[in-house]
Amino acid sequence: MAANSNRLTPRQKMINLMYIVLTAMLALNVSSDVLDGFTQVHDGLSRSNDNVGRRNLAVYRQLEAFAMVNPDKGQQWLDKATQVRMASADMIASIDSLKHLIVQKADGKDGDPANILNRDDLEAAAVVMLSPANPRGAMLRKRIDTYREYIDNFIPDSTKRAALADLLSTKSITRQGTLAPQTWEEAKFEQQPVVAAVTLLTKLQSDILYAEGEALSSIYSQVDAGDVRVNELTAYVMPQSRMVMRGGKYSANIVLAAVDTTARPTVYVAGKQLGNDRGLYELTPTQTGTFSYSGYLEVSHGDGTSTRHPFESSYTVIEPMATVSATMMNVLYAGIDNPIGIGVPGVAMNDISATMSNGTLTRSGDHWIARPGTVGQDATITVTANMDGRSVQMAQTTFRVRKLPDPTPFIAFTDANGNVDHYKGGKAFGKSLLLKATGLGAAIDDGLLDTPFKVVSFETVFFDSMGNAIPEVSDGANFSQRQRQSFQRLQRGKRFYISRIKAIGPDGITRELSPMEVIVG
Repeated sequence: MAANSNRLTPRQKMINLMYIVLTAMLALNVSSDVLDGFTQVHDGLSRSNDNVGRRNLAVYRQLEAFAMVNPDKGQQWLDKATQVRMASADMIASIDSLKHLIVQKADGKDGDPANILNRDDLEAAAVVMLSPANPRGAMLRKRIDTYREYIDNFIPDSTKRAALADLLSTKSITRQGTLAPQTWEEAKFEQQPVVAAVTLLTKLQSDILYAEGEALSSIYSQVDAGDVRVNELTAYVMPQSRMVMRGGKYSANIVLAAVDTTARPTVYVAGKQLGNDRGLYELTPTQTGTFSYSGYLEVSHGDGTSTRHPFESSYTVIEPMATVSATMMNVLYAGIDNPIGIGVPGVAMNDISATMSNGTLTRSGDHWIARPGTVGQDATITVTANMDGRSVQMAQTTFRVRKLPDPTPFIAFTDANGNVDHYKGGKAFGKSLLLKATGLGAAIDDGLLDTPFKVVSFETVFFDSMGNAIPEVSDGANFSQRQRQSFQRLQRGKRFYISRIKAIGPDGITRELSPMEVIVG
């Protein structure tokens, strides 16, 4: 068999292997020019970060100075700025620690990010940031997301928020020529020279300082956002009410229109300074009538001068009064709930209380229910009101207590439309309706009292052909069997009477009602 001409000698194999190794080494080698470029960019970013840091500190110092002069207005904004500064400083310190870890991995424990020796080391950044056991890159990505969302809360401008979202984006990246996207940390730190990784982290610090600056500027711009600029100062008196009851309290706010609430003016009434800084003027009148008062507001200005703004006002003192009315009529009926309306002008319902003699008085929402006791004995309703923490008697009203009037007896029936109606006598009543009726009822249904009564007993009186009266007794409130038999014998046009009707009402009194005439129709 002839020898294969394609077989390589051991020497040729060695030469080819050395070529492959050399090619790989050339591919891994990073140009010193590129490394120098990263170093220059890193130095420039470091100088820029120092400048931005000083600018942010200047804005913060302005907030500190304002809060010191006007703590009521400025302290809340300084607190927010302090929180932003702390969050940014924490992020920058964390990134600094990552830079030291990467450089130390490449240069040893004495490695210094400001003087990197092994700038072209391609493994140090990946080992520190992408280690499965300690994924510092993934943790940094999450911290950047949290910081970005936190800073958004301090920037009301949607355009600036969108710009910061793009600046601090940690979205996955799909490189050209690849199909699967890489995570943010893989795209930034995998196969990156040490100097490039450190430069990238310095750029991230620059972005954080920029975001901090935007947040501080937005906070500073909002310090005076709620202020109102005016070109005229006018004094006003705002009383809670110009009508004051004797024994009550007169209250009024004396203010300067559009005045800054953190720099209130000094108020003088009748030459005396008020004892509070809110412009609240109070007194307790002892006489009725109309009274006036005057004074001035003294306003201090930033240049050390002050101006006076005069004011005057008046108030009227009236006698205590209240309105008490029975919503049904000018008497109270024993044994039932009597609705009562009670009101005091200028006083809220929950500050009004009332009591009643000869019975009970209870509140039902904004109304009252009076239930008298003894018939013939007057009931007196006493109204009091809570006036500035004191209980003041407003009025007393006396009502006569009467028993309920007698009710009207009736026969309940259902008409052709299915409605329940009452037949009260004196006109024709169909025999078919009479035969369907169960018995007798009684009620006061005049549209005012509308009170039902319970029928205890009654009699029906029929007349025979000789004119003799034939009485029949009921079965309580119902027609008895004998009465129903008498109904069946009645002819059209005949009539009978229901008498001796006894009924008891809600007051517990049994009374005998007037008889009623029934005409068979």
